[in-house]
Amino acid sequence: MGNSRREFLKKTGCTLLGLGAGFPLLRAIASEAGHGQAVAGLKQWGLVIDLKQCLRDEVRHACSAACHREHNVPDIADTDDEIKWLWTENYENAFPEKAHPYTAAIFKEKPVLVLCNHCAEPPCVRVCPTQATWKRKSDGIVMMDMHRCYGCRFCMAACPYGARSFNYRDPRPHIPEDYDSPFPTRSMGVVEKCNFCAERLREGLAPACVLAAREVPEAEEALVFGDLTDPHSEVSRLLHEKHTMVRKVSAGTGPNVFYIV
Repeated sequence: MGNSRREFLKKTGCTLLGLGAGFPLLRAIASEAGHGQAVAGLKQWGLVIDLKQCLRDEVRHACSAACHREHNVPDIADTDDEIKWLWTENYENAFPEKAHPYTAAIFKEKPVLVLCNHCAEPPCVRVCPTQATWKRKSDGIVMMDMHRCYGCRFCMAACPYGARSFNYRDPRPHIPEDYDSPFPTRSMGVVEKCNFCAERLREGLAPACVLAAREVPEAEEALVFGDLTDPHSEVSRLLHEKHTMVRKVSAGTGPNVFYIV
C-alpha cells in the first residue's frame, strides 16, 4: 500500500469498498452500491475548504488543474460552452446570503473554490427522469451516469449552485494532449460534474484536488476530505473546532462541502 493511500485511509478513518475487476471504469464507478441500494457501514463523504488558504492563486489553480486532468475535462475557452468540475467564483456569488456592504475585506470580492456540494437532499436527483444522476446511499456521493443522460438539463435547472456543465459540443477534441487519465471521455449532449473522485476513493486514494493542495507549501490543509459520520476523522475534527459555513443554506439541500471562515 502506497504512502498516499495509507495516509488517506488513516485520516478518513474507514475502509473503502472495493469492486471486482473486469468492468469498464465508468460502469464500475457508477455501479458501486447500485442506484441507491443500501449497504452495510454507511458513510457520508464531506469536504472542508479553508477560505483563507485558498485565497492564493497557486492553491486554487493546483486543485482545479488536478481535478480536470484526472477526469479529462475539456479546456473550452468560450464561457458559454466551458465545462467546470472545480472552479472559482467571487465571494459575493458563492455566498450571496453572507455578503453585505460591510463584508470583511479579507473576503470581499475574493475568489472561492466551488464544486458540486454532494447534498444530503439533492434537488438534481429528484428531477432527473432517467436516474442518470443519483445519490449513493453507501457514501452520499451524488453521481452521474453519462450513458443514461439524454441532455434534458432538468438537473442543471434544479441545482442552486451551478455545479453542472452541459456538453454543447463534442468535448473530446478539446481535451489537452498531455492528459493521460483513464477516466472515460464524454460526448456531446450530456451533463457532467464533480464526482468527489469516486474512481480514486474505490482505490483508497484521496481526491485529486485534496492531494494537489497538500503539495503546495503552506496549504497542506486547504482542502480536507473524509467521512462525516466518523467522529475521529479529520473533517469531523475541523467541523467541531473551526467556524464553518455552507453555501446557500436557504436552498435546503444540506451541502456536504464546508468552508472554514
